[in-house]
Amino acid sequence: MAETLHRQLGMTDDEFTAVNGILERPPADPELAMYSVMWSEHCSYKSSRVHLGGLPTDAPWVVVGPGENAGVVDIGDGWLAALRIESHNHPSFVEPYQGAATGVGGILRDIFTMGARPVGLWNQIRFGDLSDPHNRYLFNGVVAGIAGYGNAVGVPTLGGEVEFDPVYAGNPLVNVMCLGVLQEEQLVLGTAGPPGTVAVLLGAATGRDGIGGASVLASASFDEAAGAKRPSVQVGDPFEEKKLIEACLDLYDRRLVVGVQDLGAAGLSCAASEPAARAGVGMDLNLDAVHLREPDMTAPEMLMSESQERMMAFVAPDQVEEVLAVAARWEIEASVVGTVAGGDRLRVYHNGQQVVDVPAASLTDEAPILRRPIARPDWMDELWKRTDRQADVPIDVALLGLLDDPALGDRSWVYEQFDHMLFLNTVHGPGRDGSLIRVRGTSKGLAVSTDGNGRVCQLDPRRGAERLVYEAALNVAVVGARPLAVVDNLNFGNPEKPEVMWQFTEVLAGLGAACEALGVPIVGGNVSFYNETDGQDIYPTPVVGLLGMAEPIPSLPEPVTGGMSMLLIGPEQTDNLAGSAYQRVVRGALGGRPTRVDADQGGRTIEFAIRLTHVIHGAVLHDISQGGALMAAVELLIAGGVGAHAEFRSVEQAFGEDPHRFLCLVPANRKPEVEQLALEVGCRIEDIGMTGGSDLTIAGPETINIPLERLRDVWANAISARMHGAVHE
Repeated sequence: MAETLHRQLGMTDDEFTAVNGILERPPADPELAMYSVMWSEHCSYKSSRVHLGGLPTDAPWVVVGPGENAGVVDIGDGWLAALRIESHNHPSFVEPYQGAATGVGGILRDIFTMGARPVGLWNQIRFGDLSDPHNRYLFNGVVAGIAGYGNAVGVPTLGGEVEFDPVYAGNPLVNVMCLGVLQEEQLVLGTAGPPGTVAVLLGAATGRDGIGGASVLASASFDEAAGAKRPSVQVGDPFEEKKLIEACLDLYDRRLVVGVQDLGAAGLSCAASEPAARAGVGMDLNLDAVHLREPDMTAPEMLMSESQERMMAFVAPDQVEEVLAVAARWEIEASVVGTVAGGDRLRVYHNGQQVVDVPAASLTDEAPILRRPIARPDWMDELWKRTDRQADVPIDVALLGLLDDPALGDRSWVYEQFDHMLFLNTVHGPGRDGSLIRVRGTSKGLAVSTDGNGRVCQLDPRRGAERLVYEAALNVAVVGARPLAVVDNLNFGNPEKPEVMWQFTEVLAGLGAACEALGVPIVGGNVSFYNETDGQDIYPTPVVGLLGMAEPIPSLPEPVTGGMSMLLIGPEQTDNLAGSAYQRVVRGALGGRPTRVDADQGGRTIEFAIRLTHVIHGAVLHDISQGGALMAAVELLIAGGVGAHAEFRSVEQAFGEDPHRFLCLVPANRKPEVEQLALEVGCRIEDIGMTGGSDLTIAGPETINIPLERLRDVWANAISARMHGAVHE
């Protein structure tokens, strides 16, 4: 028996029954197509929506919170910042270059939809082991896709994070964040406006690429047939996007739009229904006016297509001609495709016939809400107790092993493919804890850090999520910025499994607690479920994108040179290595329970880092995270081309990753000032060594001496040597 149409479109029998109830009749095929994409997991958040309401989203500086195309915060003096993060995991698995490229294109549109000019991009990408040729193919394609689109469209890529673990081999993660700036009078929202407002479709022609791309691909698990889904992946055109950005910003400057909606996931279905639902109105949409690449497209195909570089502008009737003239000036296509109507009905016409007549809000507000079973995994206690491991090795052997790990070594193979100096506003680009850019014409700097750690969250999702927020906050603090707002990208396995939903709710609890403690609101986010292939779920992998502001921008730190004191700031490291890079690389196991955050110490450490950057000229700061204090020290020494004599009494002190700690390298004559400031703030400080020479000498249980050149060579080749010539599957 042939599978029914609603099942082919990914809908359940219960959802199909619900649609019949709303319409009081069986839906026509175009109507069913609209409900299938709008009620998909990716678009409707049907498994997560019931749990998201408890997150802290309010603060006096929040202008737009969750629910719009991007969050917006007030940064003072009439300036606003817009930020958004999204996933393109499944499309990037199917077609890595276009999947990643169109992820960049989509997040850019989320930002300039709000009236903001995009000023920076960040990426969080995760893959399986690079010893596998297919993983190298995916990694190479994703990096090339991010670079190819971002560089061509003219927005700098300023940072991110790359991780490698076998758990991501069948389901890589590609999360992209974008930041934009605007003045308060330029803010635009995704509303359809009052009845009589005209809908104008701007940008690229609609084609069959991307039909069900994000909405369908991201709403089901992967299997061996995933390769057959290549036609569902969108194809991006960054040059068309660049024209679209400039045309939209021109329209905003001329005050020619009532509202704007990006055509991302669910395409025209979303662009018509969401703005209408927000405004409490209906809409008449004429598919015959939509400019097409393929003239024989059916109504369902047009309504589901996720072709890229398209925007829907809602315009007062007397300004339509001026809008079309602006579009012509920027050489983008524009078509009048609809009219906002009174009442609540969304009506769609094709070939002169009405093919859709549904309540507009039913596509958004009446999407199913699923209260899925939640159960703590019965293996958690055993995981916490797990002690099986390989024997520890000498500190120098462990250090060289960590430096050679692709997740810890030199990432320049990745970020050197990105243009990070566009606009010439970059203060700190890739390779630092946090990125920092100037807001042109002001004394303000905006800092961003994106952070994720699936291994720690697998061991304890609540503690892991809390640690991510504090790590991101410290990363912006060490470049002189005060934490301001958070966006999150929540990557999880199959929500139909009670243990996955438990991980999800625990992560939300951790994110909420940390943000509450720091006074940092969550202004938007994305949930990505079904990151599962052949029954194997990824680790719970929340990603945090944190925005901070520095005013004024602190002076740039001096290069690391000889004669600098190496100071370890923050709580003393415990003997806990759970979830650490050392545990993964050296001990070869995952087990134990990660150290919890300390809100008081976390806040003090962040405050101390901010003050140091603004008060102690010449101080060089580096967050302690993956690889621990010794890895952080070596990264600074390699950057400065200078050796050091340092004391590490144990493996745990050298490689532990307990939260709320950073390194401060400061000229020895300024060490007393740092100590006095630490006393004022209430932070622990420990002198662990002095820079100088051309070797790293480690005093501990035994004295170890390693030439800095050897450390640099191992670190520099961690990714590049594995990727040499790796361009084919």
